[in-house]
Amino acid sequence: MSTQRPSGLDLVDPALGAQLDLGLAATEIALRESVRSDYPFITEASRHLVDAGGKRFRPLLVLLAAHFGDPDAPGVIPSAVLVELTHLATLYHDDVMDEAPLRRGAASANARWDNTVAILTGDFLFAKSSAILADLGPEAVRVQARTFERLCTGQIRESVGPEPDEDPVKHHLAVLADKTGSLIAACGTYGAMAAGTSIDIKNTLTEFGERIGVAFQLADDLVDISSDTEQSGKTPGTDLREGVPTLAGLIAMESGDARLRDLLSRPLHDNAEHAEALTLLRGHPAIVEARSVARQWADDARATLSALPSGSPRDALGFLCDYVVTRTG
Repeated sequence: MSTQRPSGLDLVDPALGAQLDLGLAATEIALRESVRSDYPFITEASRHLVDAGGKRFRPLLVLLAAHFGDPDAPGVIPSAVLVELTHLATLYHDDVMDEAPLRRGAASANARWDNTVAILTGDFLFAKSSAILADLGPEAVRVQARTFERLCTGQIRESVGPEPDEDPVKHHLAVLADKTGSLIAACGTYGAMAAGTSIDIKNTLTEFGERIGVAFQLADDLVDISSDTEQSGKTPGTDLREGVPTLAGLIAMESGDARLRDLLSRPLHDNAEHAEALTLLRGHPAIVEARSVARQWADDARATLSALPSGSPRDALGFLCDYVVTRTG
């Protein structure tokens, strides 16, 4: 699967699109270099997901955030590499937890090798990201520490589930804010810090990242349900198969469909049951409602942009609010 930014950014400002392309190209080169090891097998395993491509949404947000200051500042590209390395490391670990066979249209690392290789490769990428982080200064280290704490907290809370008296939907949204929103929020923070923006702009970009991050994950979960493998690069219904909650599933659980409630209440390793659940959920009104919630989070992200200086970078962030909830892969 190739790496490509949203083409619609060219409609916002072709010159900005060209600058972003240069920044993403530089990020890609630095990313591949950053995962190099003296041991060829480690390099191969580390580049497995890098070579599979992806949206590079997080580096793109770092680059866009930097356009509110000096986009050519020396820390911008390292910051973009840092967030993508962190993201990729979590994917290696997530695929082990989910027993996912595919990632970005290719065999996942755990399927190609085994769980041990996948876990240790993720750890290796965290180590590489830490080396970059050390050069960005103590404030960047603090941001990463807080972000990593939230990533772990979100994953643990998802694994444990809501408290007996806790609303499952509110719990789920809080999990998404930690698991996905925190790192995308950090993209705005890092880009602003590296580019030397004001504190107010940095805080606004951080808040924007948190909100669009939740919208991004809500939409991603809908892609997992509604798309085919060719579109998404992943096996459809992976969350369903492993019993991982999604907003659409939680909403559907409150409906009167007893069969669907039964299927959604447990992992679905039986292929026939998995296919049945996927068909029932795809036709359920919960999909429309979940998509509406994703749109609301994207609209909330857009509302923060009024505090930023007008211009192409702000318009591009507004475009991303639409992009994240309309994409199919």
